[in-house]
Amino acid sequence: MNDQQKRDVIFNKVWQACDTFRGVIDPAQYKDYILTMLFVKYLSDIRKSKVAELEEKFKGDKTRIERALSRERFLIPEIEIRDGSGNIEERFAATFESLYERRDRSNIGELINILLEHIEDANKAKLHNVFRNIDFNSEANLGQARQRNTRLKHLLEDFVDLDLSPESVGHMDIIGDVYEYLIEKFAASAGKKAGEFYTPAGVSETLARLVAPEAGDRICDPACGSGSLLIRAGKQVGSDNYALYGQEMNGSTWALCKMNMFLHKVDSARIEWEDTIRAPQLVEGDALMKFDVVIANPPFSLDKWGQEIAAGDRHARFQRGIPPKSKGDWAFILHMIATAVEGRGRVGVVVPHGVLFRGGQEGKIREAVIRENLLDAVIGLPANLFFGTGIPAALMIFDKSRKFKGNDPVLFIDASREFESGTNQNRLRPQDIDKIVEMFRAKKAVEKYSCLASFAEIEENEFNLNIPRYVDTFEEEEEIDIVAVQKEIDEIEKELAETRKKMEGYLKELGF
Repeated sequence: MNDQQKRDVIFNKVWQACDTFRGVIDPAQYKDYILTMLFVKYLSDIRKSKVAELEEKFKGDKTRIERALSRERFLIPEIEIRDGSGNIEERFAATFESLYERRDRSNIGELINILLEHIEDANKAKLHNVFRNIDFNSEANLGQARQRNTRLKHLLEDFVDLDLSPESVGHMDIIGDVYEYLIEKFAASAGKKAGEFYTPAGVSETLARLVAPEAGDRICDPACGSGSLLIRAGKQVGSDNYALYGQEMNGSTWALCKMNMFLHKVDSARIEWEDTIRAPQLVEGDALMKFDVVIANPPFSLDKWGQEIAAGDRHARFQRGIPPKSKGDWAFILHMIATAVEGRGRVGVVVPHGVLFRGGQEGKIREAVIRENLLDAVIGLPANLFFGTGIPAALMIFDKSRKFKGNDPVLFIDASREFESGTNQNRLRPQDIDKIVEMFRAKKAVEKYSCLASFAEIEENEFNLNIPRYVDTFEEEEEIDIVAVQKEIDEIEKELAETRKKMEGYLKELGF
């Protein structure tokens, strides 16, 4: 079974689990319950696989097995349930199997909460506060006791046959893949309503390759979502010699990111929960932390992004200008530029096309950034790539190694016409990504695809970065041979006249 077939098996089970919650909670909340239980199943299957390996290695010696398990990178603790007098009623491991065995209990929601609390406490350095936003015993979300118990029993039964052991799933991005699947299935509500525009794998791959993280780099995503873009960027290094940092405002999405990092063994990742613009948490002393690579897919044109604090921002992120209250795109870009290391930092950001040409304050900020010679490339992507919105997006690449106030050209790429068309979403194919990356590295102009625009040309266009101003994709219509067309019309009319004559003969023979 290949990776896609394995994903399909998991997705089918997840879809069954969605049926458990349909009509009960908002689709935006499905992922909280489904992905958390998937996380527990994943940990349990990894442990089961490890126990089998150790039993063979130590020939069933329980003491040596337990000692080895205590040194694993994550711990599965024992749970003790006590009665009102403090006596132990039962003891069991904090695993999915333990929950499944107790699926008919009247307090199954409470047991799940207890299990999550024990897993968090046993792995506090990695999972501190991750489960505080999720309540499997919530009457408000999951209904009264009988209904709640039935739904949770079904959820456990949906996942019991899934094999998420390392031997089965390999290096698949379980949390990221299922999160993407849920956002795709419920894009109108689970994604758009929650303000979460998940970055599709093709876009993440393109952006990660364009900023090209290197060994030893500190990589940051200030709007990290579930963390898949950060993880993909880290993988570009080709070793474990990198550090990941992120910040996310949505509590449940922050929790998914922490779980995602945990499952990908990026235990040192620092992921903060707060509003990046109003309260940046990635700081050293009183200053913003600096990163070699900063990447993000921030919320498009965010309203009420924090303009009220911009003028007095103690990190001076908005010295080039304050973006409009209802359009937070440049607020995120300016934050990203401010946190990139001077002299070598690279920034890659997904933006709506309006960022490239809107006037007013955005136009002034754009001009200031271009005059400083920070902008390296603008890449137009195909429409309908993102779940929950058909808005076409672009990638902007900034590079702090460019000479300050120099006159380096800016590369424009129009990659909007090369993609795989899908029923609901379009996708970037591997060859489309390769072409974008190769063109970016070569920095060359190719007719109807890319252009190297000089500062003078951009200045002449009043710092408008609308891609069609630089990449001419106009296709001339084939010249029409009027004489040949008229001759063809004459032939058709002649054939039509002969056909009518024959028809009249047939009608006379029939007496009409």
